[in-house]
Amino acid sequence: MLNYIWIFFFLIAFFVACIQAFIVGDYGVFERIIASTFDMATMAVMDIALPLAGVMTLWLGIMNIGERAGAINVLSRIVGPFFSKLFPEVPKNHAVNGQLLMNFSANMLGLDNAATPMGLKAMQSLQDLNSKKDTASNAQIMFLALNTSGLTIIPVSVLAMRATVVGPNGEHAMNPTDVFIPILIATAISTLTAILYVGIRQRLNLLNRVVMGWIGGILICLTMIVWGFSQLDRDSMQLVSSVASNFLLFFIIVTFIAGAFYKRINVYEAFIDGAKNGFETSIKIIPYMIAMLVGIGVFRASGAMDMMMDGLRWFFSLFSFDTQFVDALPTALMKPLSGSGAKAMMVDAMHTLGPDSFAGRLSCMFQGAADTTFYIVALYFGLVGIKKTRYAIAAGLIADFAGVLAAIAVAYLMF
Repeated sequence: MLNYIWIFFFLIAFFVACIQAFIVGDYGVFERIIASTFDMATMAVMDIALPLAGVMTLWLGIMNIGERAGAINVLSRIVGPFFSKLFPEVPKNHAVNGQLLMNFSANMLGLDNAATPMGLKAMQSLQDLNSKKDTASNAQIMFLALNTSGLTIIPVSVLAMRATVVGPNGEHAMNPTDVFIPILIATAISTLTAILYVGIRQRLNLLNRVVMGWIGGILICLTMIVWGFSQLDRDSMQLVSSVASNFLLFFIIVTFIAGAFYKRINVYEAFIDGAKNGFETSIKIIPYMIAMLVGIGVFRASGAMDMMMDGLRWFFSLFSFDTQFVDALPTALMKPLSGSGAKAMMVDAMHTLGPDSFAGRLSCMFQGAADTTFYIVALYFGLVGIKKTRYAIAAGLIADFAGVLAAIAVAYLMF
């Protein structure tokens, strides 16, 4: 899929550029396109990958401390009773229960490197329980839906990008963490939508005390947060969001360190061991970021991006909608297809419009609100040879759509 998207950028850009040059008379369009390829390639390395290395080194070190302190095990114990109700077909004492909880806990903490191997192992174990080997079981669909909904407590990569991407005037985000709480709200709604949709399709007993307690508790918390913010003016909203976000993040860091110290773990060495992966991670993304950013840059320099955005603005204006959110939509549209592509769209929005612009913030919220549905389905079902996915893709896309709507609503409320 990503292959076709990348080719699409260049072919459409060439077609639009030819129209601009030979019909409109704008012969400078090809110069702008070539200049954009060099500019975006340089930006991917100098303005993103290298600064990102420092931020990722810091957070991967902190995450490793939390992992060794037992944060995943704590989360597993907390959410275990809830998830056991979502997978009634899985035997209570089966090893897959621990694998599922470890995968979800790692995802919530933003530990992608740990979550993926655990998820693959869990999918293989669920396949062992599956009586129809070519057809997705109910448990496998629920597992995929929860993964594609992208519930993340700490969106490390989004916050890191906001801290490093430079805007059109050389500016950085004034407060990179100001999207932390908005992302948390959007991703929670996306996850609840996935649970409700799949639960209804599978006729699960969602009215039992455990499930209703969790869903009700989450909804009450979200309602209180939204109601509380609605009582404030916009400047106060941003101030409260900023203070609360930074407090929560620092509280998590201190909790991880205190937990590791209590367990007599060498906290400094744990940080160093985790931090070693920071530079490697940043270097690994360079080819992907260059490829996608150059493709997007060509698409934008040709005028094709503006044409697409103008078309979307015209469409939404027919319904009397405010169209500020349209500039961030490419991130939302790309997210179900490609994580790296959506990340590049997010970076492009911040670089072109500014990290603190409405679209810049909203694109970050889109990036953190859900996950790459088609990639996750292909990866996990491909591993075990599932050919009949049933409604797994529909569940993921519905959850994505709910996250997008929630992100837009929260962005208008807070920004």
